[in-house]
Amino acid sequence: LAPPAMQCGGVEPARASDTVTRDMVDAHLQSLGYEPGGRREEAKAKVGGAMPEGRRPSWFHAPAPGGANSRFTKLKESLADETGRPKLATVCEEAQCPNIGECWNGGTATIMLLGDTCTRGCKFCAVKTDAKPEPPDEEEPWRTADAVVSWGVDYIVMTSVDRDDLPDGGAAHFAQTVGLLKFRKPNLRVECLVSDFQGDLSSIATLATSGLDVFAHNIETVERLTPFVRDKRAAYQQSLKVLKAAKECGGIEGKRLYTKSSIMLGLGETEVEILQTMRDLRAADVDVLTLGQYLRPTERHLAVVDYVTPERFEYYRLQGEAMGFRYVASGPMVRSSYKAGELFIAAMMDQDQEETQSEREHARLSPLAGLAMAEDVQERHRRESPNWNPELPNIVRAV
Repeated sequence: LAPPAMQCGGVEPARASDTVTRDMVDAHLQSLGYEPGGRREEAKAKVGGAMPEGRRPSWFHAPAPGGANSRFTKLKESLADETGRPKLATVCEEAQCPNIGECWNGGTATIMLLGDTCTRGCKFCAVKTDAKPEPPDEEEPWRTADAVVSWGVDYIVMTSVDRDDLPDGGAAHFAQTVGLLKFRKPNLRVECLVSDFQGDLSSIATLATSGLDVFAHNIETVERLTPFVRDKRAAYQQSLKVLKAAKECGGIEGKRLYTKSSIMLGLGETEVEILQTMRDLRAADVDVLTLGQYLRPTERHLAVVDYVTPERFEYYRLQGEAMGFRYVASGPMVRSSYKAGELFIAAMMDQDQEETQSEREHARLSPLAGLAMAEDVQERHRRESPNWNPELPNIVRAV
């Protein structure tokens, strides 16, 4: 199933320069009535430390779950068995996502595979942990396919706890679930938000070549804070290499694989650190980036250092687009698996698919036109990706 591991090697992040200066973006924000300004000094959250003074800012508003006959209730019922016990876990509930009302009322949830117990203990996460969780449920891929097909959605996100106790980190379990979903509903768009698989290239390749559409892995925070915020088995550079390796595997034949990552803000990171993390992700050829506000789930977790304003999130969105990300979702309530983002990503995929089909048809009808189009494609990708093969025009001409 997996290509040779050497095809999915890691890469050291390149250091790209800003294409838009801070002054330019600040001026744009001021023209919109915003007041620019971000953290300039390094800080670090404390476990059990006090939250910023006062209540949460006014911009934190999320729709409440619906009533008895709402789509929220119907979706919740579809996740339970006849006795009312959960037959499928969702990260929406386990991680206490603030957008659960919006997404579930919209008829979709983020399925959490491989159980509800993580082998790692990140200081920001509400999911329960244990060094030896229960073995994976072999029926889970079939139950997941049944539930997702019954929802009638066109885009689904699946994630999981970390399973360092499994030889492949659960990659084959994910791949089997993706295969069943694609068999039951071929046009379904599938995004998998996964662990780093301890950097194992064969596990990454197993999932990247399973037929999924989006390979997502969250870098979570800036490099300085990574050892403090994430479990000691996670590493900043390893996350970058995982994302790069997934993109190099290239998905299945004739199908583009998109990569995605997410950064939490409000843990004491500086503006310079955030922008550098964004540049590192772009250098790893990541297509989609989300940025959202960190919210402490309990007093046993890291405290919030800053509530980042919507204006600052807008600043980072503009910077991300200038860096070349295909899509940037940036806002206080944005999370890695966010329904509004799914709609845009699906539209982006549709556009890319139409362009690819048009290019192939044009090339088939006219060799000269096909050559010109291939060169146009090469130029577009050179602008979008720092790793595009510059020898493509010569290869085309030789053919």
